[in-house]
Amino acid sequence: MHIIKTAIATALATLAFSASAMTPIQDAELSTVSGQDGVSIAANLNIKIDSFTYTDTDPLDANGLGGGSVSFNGIKVNGLIAAEIDILSKKSFLAAAGAAGVTNPGTFYNPATGGDVVQIAIPQSVVADGHYLNVSVDAIKMGNSAASFGSVALNQIDMRGTTVWIFAH
Repeated sequence: MHIIKTAIATALATLAFSASAMTPIQDAELSTVSGQDGVSIAANLNIKIDSFTYTDTDPLDANGLGGGSVSFNGIKVNGLIAAEIDILSKKSFLAAAGAAGVTNPGTFYNPATGGDVVQIAIPQSVVADGHYLNVSVDAIKMGNSAASFGSVALNQIDMRGTTVWIFAH
């Protein structure tokens, strides 16, 4: 009896494995399959940068001019951003570039030999419309001075409809 149960279990397991086996699909069949491609990314940014310093390394001239630095302290970026990432064929990229107003893509992309292009697009409509990016700088200082020129804020930066293309050349 034990041998019969083992044989039945083995037969059932074999049927289960063969039922789930992957089978190749022919090109004609594959052309009838449709789906959605691309990747969507959304982020609620809360970035803090202690400081960004620009230093002019020119030596001082006879008049004492040259050199120096400026620092932007307490930099903050916050807000919502969403992006869709997709791969475009050469034909699709050239059509998208034309629709975006690019009149001569040959200045940066070779239409004869260029390949696929990665497209990063910020959609026109975002789930959290109205919650755009904000950038602020708490203080702007020259050199090692403790005095500040003040602060800067860029509020409600609306990047909807922006498209970026990345490609190899």
